[in-house]
Amino acid sequence: MNPAQTTVLRAGAPQGLRTLRAEPYYLPVGGEVALFEECHRRGLDVMLKGPTGCGKTRFVEYMAWRLGRPVVTVTCHDDLSASDLTGRWLVRGGETVWQDGPLALAARHGAICYLDEVVEARADVVVVIHPVTDDRRLLPVEKTGELIEAAPGFQLVVSYNPGYQHALKDLKPSTRQRFVALEFDFPPPERERVVVAHEGGVDAATAAALVELAGRVRRLRDRGLPEVPSTRVLVATARLIAGGIAPADACRAALVAPLTDDPDVLAAIGDLVAATF
Repeated sequence: MNPAQTTVLRAGAPQGLRTLRAEPYYLPVGGEVALFEECHRRGLDVMLKGPTGCGKTRFVEYMAWRLGRPVVTVTCHDDLSASDLTGRWLVRGGETVWQDGPLALAARHGAICYLDEVVEARADVVVVIHPVTDDRRLLPVEKTGELIEAAPGFQLVVSYNPGYQHALKDLKPSTRQRFVALEFDFPPPERERVVVAHEGGVDAATAAALVELAGRVRRLRDRGLPEVPSTRVLVATARLIAGGIAPADACRAALVAPLTDDPDVLAAIGDLVAATF
């Protein structure tokens, strides 16, 4: 690439970075807020570990709002490459221009970069984050030869679900030890009821019934249920009920059917729904 024929884009309000104006609803369950704040002050990157739908993404958004930092979220998958994170050359209007990727944007503008389900990313993606997660705080951009020094306020946050770990899809110790790990799980019942009532728009009694049902279904994991109902699923069910759908019908559509196709397990969960509603 001939530098004389290229232009590097440096937008004042970069696409992909979000500044949250309104406070995201998040109900703390322990000391995770204070721990994250201290990590941010000390320039430490954070790893969130926990089941799907337990509030990891909402927590990151809440902390970005609380800290007053812009945030960019990347959902990792098999096709995500290092170039997707650092940037790429594009042709616009007959001119070759450089477009920063989300990690480069976050490093350049002092934002929080959140890599969701990082274990799903390719190996080259994991390698590119190493120099920006140690005391160097540098992001090499191979295609331009630039070395981005992370601006104050930059923080890398990654998350994954340990229940989905696989021998071929796991973080190496050399990567893990670059992060402070926060353990997440579904909230205790008394707090989960508050979340479901608030986010789902239902009364306290309905929220309590849904949380009780979820607790019973979660105990079926040992009977072959591959996934258990998350807080996110309970909120979706509650919203259907708030919209006028009969509770049993809402549970079957939003809570039961997404979990499994096994007829025996479906029947067992159906019995629990009938006993609850």
